[in-house]
Amino acid sequence: MELSVIIPVLNEADTLPALFRTLAFQAETDMETVLCDGGSSDGTVALAERLAGEAPFPVRVITAAAGRARQLNAGAAAAGGDSILFLHADSLFIDRLAFRKGLDRLAARSAETGTDRVAGRFALRFHRQNTAPSRGYYHYECKARLDRKGCTHGDQGFLLRRSFFDAVGSFDGSVPMLAETRFAEAVRAAGQWFLLPAEVHTSARRFEIEGLRERQTLNAVISNFAAAGWEVFFREFSRLYANHDDAGRLDLVSFLRETDRLMATLPLRQRLRLWYDTGRFVRDNAWQLALARDTARGFRQRLPPGVGDMRSLTCYDSCLDRLTDHLPGRVLAAFLTWLWLRWNCQVA
Repeated sequence: MELSVIIPVLNEADTLPALFRTLAFQAETDMETVLCDGGSSDGTVALAERLAGEAPFPVRVITAAAGRARQLNAGAAAAGGDSILFLHADSLFIDRLAFRKGLDRLAARSAETGTDRVAGRFALRFHRQNTAPSRGYYHYECKARLDRKGCTHGDQGFLLRRSFFDAVGSFDGSVPMLAETRFAEAVRAAGQWFLLPAEVHTSARRFEIEGLRERQTLNAVISNFAAAGWEVFFREFSRLYANHDDAGRLDLVSFLRETDRLMATLPLRQRLRLWYDTGRFVRDNAWQLALARDTARGFRQRLPPGVGDMRSLTCYDSCLDRLTDHLPGRVLAAFLTWLWLRWNCQVA
């Protein structure tokens, strides 16, 4: 088997027909699909098994304990393909040779580098109910095309050789909502990422329900505290990433107030350390402000994502990054973040 497509599902009955259509649309690829259900209650499994019987490719429907990491790992264990594509259930492809081109590019990159330690991800496009141009969505589509830490996520799809997956190891479920992001960084540490020659169209349903700014802000807070190793945060806020069918508009102000109160319960020494670690995280990600200038310019010029120049980001990387990469820079970043939190907690 050339390719195993592994898709974790949980209450995805509404998306399964479109998913099977987009998989059946793919041509010139010897593939199987492994759907791993995490305990659906909406008839996902029954519908998947019915659609599997009609599909022009082999399909296995398996079950695992709920949790993205556990489902992805169970799917990988059941997969028999030489290459693996981890995909989301709400992802679609317009190019019917997307998989074929991806596999060919993966083989070519492996031959160029002399190793199988390479992995591809598709260029991201959001599929939205409101199709009006959006600077926010455009920014994240551009960001997903960058080859740098923090820019590779599961909604782009992960394509890699089975041998490389086994070398990297399984998905880490210690912080459930970061399993794919952490795996992406493990791949980056062990090998290299590259952009595949096709686009994946992924539903923006979560952002449309929860709010793009609210969800991305919450994602940044989650990533920050994960980097700082603040385990209490994840125990107290165990529902930070509800499944899409349970999602609603995020009340970001209330969440930040609760986070502030939780931080206030820490002993002074631990609290200061957490703020310093926050300053480090924020400073290390300040390049995104430069990227925002570049993507705003590209959006005004109506350029396709990833086409515009990155002069602000290049300037930041070449000189501005070094100007703040020290203790005072991290302390200043922590102080500015503290002010930001104070202001948001006072919003009526």
